[in-house]
Amino acid sequence: MPTNPIHFGTSGWRGIIAEDFTFGNVRLAASAIAHYLLERSTRPRVLAGYDTRFLSEKFADAAGEILASHGIEVHTTSRAHPTPALSFGIIHERMEGGINITASHNPAEYNGLKFSTSDGAPALPEVTREIEKLVEQVLAGERSLKGPKFAAPLYRPADPRPAYLEEIRKKVDLKAIADAGLKIAYDPLYGTARGYLDDLLREHGVEVRLLHDFRDVLFSGAGPEPSAQNLAELGKFVKEHRCAVGLSTDGDADRFGIVDSDGTWIHPNYILGLLADYLIEVRKLPGGLARTVATTHLMDAVAQHHHVSLYQTPVGFKYIGELIKEGKIAMGGEESAGMSIAGHLPEKDGILACLLLAESVARRGLSVRQQIEALFKKVGAYHTERVNLHLKPEVQKRLLEKLKRDWNEFDSRKVVRIDRTDGLKMICQDGSWILMRLSGTEPVVRVYGEAASDRELEKLMTAAKAFVLNP
Repeated sequence: MPTNPIHFGTSGWRGIIAEDFTFGNVRLAASAIAHYLLERSTRPRVLAGYDTRFLSEKFADAAGEILASHGIEVHTTSRAHPTPALSFGIIHERMEGGINITASHNPAEYNGLKFSTSDGAPALPEVTREIEKLVEQVLAGERSLKGPKFAAPLYRPADPRPAYLEEIRKKVDLKAIADAGLKIAYDPLYGTARGYLDDLLREHGVEVRLLHDFRDVLFSGAGPEPSAQNLAELGKFVKEHRCAVGLSTDGDADRFGIVDSDGTWIHPNYILGLLADYLIEVRKLPGGLARTVATTHLMDAVAQHHHVSLYQTPVGFKYIGELIKEGKIAMGGEESAGMSIAGHLPEKDGILACLLLAESVARRGLSVRQQIEALFKKVGAYHTERVNLHLKPEVQKRLLEKLKRDWNEFDSRKVVRIDRTDGLKMICQDGSWILMRLSGTEPVVRVYGEAASDRELEKLMTAAKAFVLNP
């Protein structure tokens, strides 16, 4: 039997176009999803969408053809839409699931497939494991790739934009942003949120300046990730044009990027802490807060300050999505620039995050930096960093053994707690912490660190790099 090429990670299956991510493999994945859905519903309805990457619409067509051949009603979009809009479309139309052709923030040579369940959330590991097993059965000839016949009438047009935008109007005080007279710069990074975030602001009379507001399947060679490097142009633009804030979303608009009025890129961890404080203090949103194990403990400090519960999850927004569905949290976030709120989607929403941040600037009358400084005065300072270290095979093998051990001390700091929720996390007596997670798909270790000052953080991260790379 051929080797299974479909492996779902923290957010779907991804691969390099024409190498791993091929039309044949997309059809294979779609077939497995079809069998999964048909075991749970006699006539499932599925939303099929895509992003602005090379051939994304053609890959979506290939997936839709397979689904329709199995008798599944496929609602297809005629343009690229953000992941959160597709997620809301699944819920709003009460569908059994959704397929989204996207590789999110990854470089241009990648594409991917996300499968969402009927709740609009990313499929949980138990679901994706079942789909991977079904792929193996298709490869073994135990299940059919295509259904009995291609049924064109099973195709329906879909446009999730109107319903999603109406939902955002209910969740964000757009009038407050307009009344504050904010000038806002927005960079969709050639992605799917074009005509979403900017249109919402414009319809309320907000002055919006746009960058990269067109499709470029190469993403200018940089990739559609709202990182400090990729948003340097936005930062320069914000400063030159005296904008109150710069907003950005990644390729499928499930992640956010923020640039302050002075052109400085702001780390997502600080934005999560700021928004958590704003939503509880100003918006009076009830419930606790949630973060992944790799996300800033500033969230913990905000939760403690406001006397609400703090929940920690493994890496992957799908786990935070479960807490949103259970009604336990006001907001949940992950350090890779993902967040959502109570009563919204169990999925990351970069459009919502950007607009709520603009709302906080408008209603508090403070810049992003000023809000963070005020927050630090309330709950203490937190300085954070993440690096990816590429490993040689022999180094990776040694590191794997080191990560299995318990450590009483790290960088001359007493370790008071070991957390193995996802990788090895060492929490030190002074409140600083370090987390090391091996990638499941490449020879890379992700190192996350946090300390009370930039100087202490630099020392901590230097020690962590030595821990990883030295015998």
